[in-house]
Amino acid sequence: MSQQDSFLSSQDEEAVVNAIKEAETNTSGEIRVHIEAHTDEDHYEHALKVFAELKMHKTELRNGVLFYVAVNDHKFVILGDQGINDKVTDDFWDNTKEMMQDYFRKGNFKQGLVDGILKAGHELKTHFPYEADDIDELSNEISKSS
Repeated sequence: MSQQDSFLSSQDEEAVVNAIKEAETNTSGEIRVHIEAHTDEDHYEHALKVFAELKMHKTELRNGVLFYVAVNDHKFVILGDQGINDKVTDDFWDNTKEMMQDYFRKGNFKQGLVDGILKAGHELKTHFPYEADDIDELSNEISKSS
């Protein structure tokens, strides 16, 4: 079993998807998680490609957030779309990243993702509050590649 396969159990994945659903009750922002084993590219640059492949830039308000994890590389990136970046400071994701790193260092990947996702939903609420007519524009399922 690869590190990617053992990164999250099926119950852990369910908890992450439920966190996405819960976070999106606070915000019109759209949250995705992508997990893969490894990339030879710069992780931030690769996360940008994954963001595009998942068509996350196609949300009406350009308010998608990608949590990208390269399991074997021990790297992750939180990437917000242009609509978010236009409204927030450059260090907007720093507290979320630090909190997640603390969990990840302890091997608690599920809780790191769950808490990071819930924090993102809470933080985005200020700039992109949930509206009664909000449409879930992106899948909440975890995407994966090898």
